[in-house]
Formats: sequence, C-alpha cells, structure tokens
Amino acid sequence: MSLALLAAGASKGIVHTLQSSFKDQNAIEINGIFNAVGAIREIFLSGAPCDVLISTAAQIAALTAQGLLRPGSAAALGAVQTGVAVPAGRPLPDILTPAQLRAALLESEAIFLPDPYQSTAGIHFMAVLDKLGIKDELVPRLQAFPNGATAMRHLAESSAVNAIGSTQITEIKYTAGLSLLGPLPNAFALSTVYAAAVSTKAHNVDQATAFVSLLTGPQTHMLREAAGFEQSTV
Repeated sequence: MSLALLAAGASKGIVHTLQSSFKDQNAIEINGIFNAVGAIREIFLSGAPCDVLISTAAQIAALTAQGLLRPGSAAALGAVQTGVAVPAGRPLPDILTPAQLRAALLESEAIFLPDPYQSTAGIHFMAVLDKLGIKDELVPRLQAFPNGATAMRHLAESSAVNAIGSTQITEIKYTAGLSLLGPLPNAFALSTVYAAAVSTKAHNVDQATAFVSLLTGPQTHMLREAAGFEQSTV
C-alpha cells in the first residue's frame, strides 16, 4: 500500500525526514515526486496519481477552487525564503545589500539556480539579476537545473571559481556540502508559503489526510523550522 505524493522541491527535506515514521505508524509507503512548482502542477493536471499535493499556498487555493483538491483539506507547512549558498569550505561573500550581492555574482564563474521558467525561486532570481542590471552579462555563466535540489547538488560539487547559487532555503539546508550565506537582500526578499492538500481523486483519503496533518501539525513544528520553514498560515 502506498501514498502518491506530488510535491514542490522545497518540501523534499521535511517529507524525507517524516516518511519513515509515517510508514512505521501507518503501514504505508510514501511515493513522492519532487520538482519545480510549475512542473508539479503540470504533472498533477495531466492526471498522474496523487493522494497529496504540496505546492505554494496560492496554487493550492487555486486548484481547490477548481474542484481538484478536497475543500478544507489544505494546511500550511510554512513560509520559505529564497536564499543564496556557496560550496562548503569556500570564502563566504557578503550578500546583505544589493551591491554586495551584485559584486558576489559578478565575481563568480558559475551561478546555479532552479528552472528559471517553472520554479518559484528560479523565476524570482532571474528578476533579481534584471533589477541588478547584470542579467545579460551573467546569462553565459548561469547553470540552470529542473529543480532547486538538483541545482544545489551540482553547486556543492562545483570546482568553478567563486561558484554561487540561489534557491529556496529549505533546499539549501537539505543539500550536503553547502554553506548558506543567508536570504536574499531585503530589497529582493521572497518568502513563499507552501501548503499541502488532499486530491479529490485520492485513493487513500484517510491516510492522505493523516499525512497532511503530520506534515503541517504542531508535533512537527520544530522539524519544519529546522528545515527552513517559518510559521505561516494558508
């Protein structure tokens, strides 16, 4: 018996932390697909098996309004900031101000990011480069991957001079071999609320509801906080 999960990459760390205990307590496996928010939406709308969907709160609300998620089943995991990281052991540039971030990016041979068209962090980071006036100059140095987890794994392994990357802080914290520099400067800050809900086509409604409750409930608040989620509501 298994539970089909379609999930935004920002939730991968907390799901993996909880899935063993959930299996032990409920005798059910979690079969999760993790990807950029836009890609997960496309997979969900294509009719792929789904008991639980994890996405941005805005997207969860929209899909609930369309009758695709069970009314009243949505609950927030929390808000996640978009952050910046470098490979562990490398110099830690300051990124507190836009000028400092701009300098750090210009000094890098390779800049890692998730899908700039379908991921929340990737879309936002491209807009930041535009606002900094360095987008065209840096395009040849950009290393884009389907999701933040993959981008960060490649960043951790990169030997490029002053390699740097940006994605959701939960994905940075989940990836071994990285140093988190912090969130984007206040002028470019992006905090995204993520939520989970039960699909109207769920085959295991009771188990799906139990998993949403575990993911979002007070008993896992400290685990979510450690993973990079800040308290929020849908």
